[in-house]
Amino acid sequence: MRRSLWVFIAVISALLSGCASFIRSDVVAFHEWPADLQNKTYVFDRKTEQANDLEYRSYENLVRTELGRLGFAEAQDPRGANLKVALQYRIDARDVTAMEPVLVDPYWYGYPYYGPRWRGYYGPYYDPFWYPGPVTQYREVQYQIFQRQLNILITRSKDGKKLYDVTVNSDGNNGSMAFAMPYMVRSAFSDFPGRSGVPRRVNLEIKDKE
Repeated sequence: MRRSLWVFIAVISALLSGCASFIRSDVVAFHEWPADLQNKTYVFDRKTEQANDLEYRSYENLVRTELGRLGFAEAQDPRGANLKVALQYRIDARDVTAMEPVLVDPYWYGYPYYGPRWRGYYGPYYDPFWYPGPVTQYREVQYQIFQRQLNILITRSKDGKKLYDVTVNSDGNNGSMAFAMPYMVRSAFSDFPGRSGVPRRVNLEIKDKE
């Protein structure tokens, strides 16, 4: 009966831990955003290698969506844009070694040994109705953590003055930049423009799990 109880607890814990997953991002923005800015037209300021990069253009669309939500409009004629928007991103892998607790059932597969048994009887100190439950042991595990970074810079077109410079850092075990980017872009513009130079943490629930 106790073994069934431990199995039930383990199953419930696994289900509860999988109910909701989040992308956690650390965000810091430095800005000198004009309070009276009326002309919010912009153009993307692409590097030569970004112009024909399909991955970059996909992330550019994410930024375009967030800017539209904030009342910005992409200029039809780049020469008439009041602002320029540039984005850069990177992902690095880091090897991690850690000790992980595991529950071990010492009575599984017939352990432990209780001494002599003959004629269907156990030793004098064996109680078949006593079961102490699993014990905690530790094992060494190795895995990779992926460090993802996004930087978005908004400048004034006429003189290149920096108006909004935000950096988003997000660590996780998913090595796909495309997986994390929608959440990182949203984090970059949450509470826009916010308090300059004040780090904050943004947690966004993952809607479409892999």
